[in-house]
Amino acid sequence: MTSHGPGDWVGDLAEWAAAGLEFAGVLVLLVGVIATSALYLRAGFSRGKPGWSDSFKPYRANLGRAILLGLELLVAADIVHTVAAPMTLATVAALGLVVLIRTVLSLSLEVEIEGRWPWQGPKG
Repeated sequence: MTSHGPGDWVGDLAEWAAAGLEFAGVLVLLVGVIATSALYLRAGFSRGKPGWSDSFKPYRANLGRAILLGLELLVAADIVHTVAAPMTLATVAALGLVVLIRTVLSLSLEVEIEGRWPWQGPKG
């Protein structure tokens, strides 16, 4: 963590919060991959239904949800981190690019999981 000077407790707090959000995002990704993969393997090796082919679609959807949640936490960490970073054109541009990339990934995962755009409302 970078020291900002005496009395700059907001920057220090933002750095700690960003680090916590980054840790939570990575943890969600890891636990999500492990848990959904374990459930998929259990279903695949079970005798009878659902089996491998019937388990794949729910596995992919659950894995996508875990990745989506992890990405949302990492975007939040990037936003909070900007409070602690000196505001230059380079840092703002870097944040914008990271948020844009993660937003596109989030949208594409949402479409993959739900089969529709988020603003289309529930399937009916």
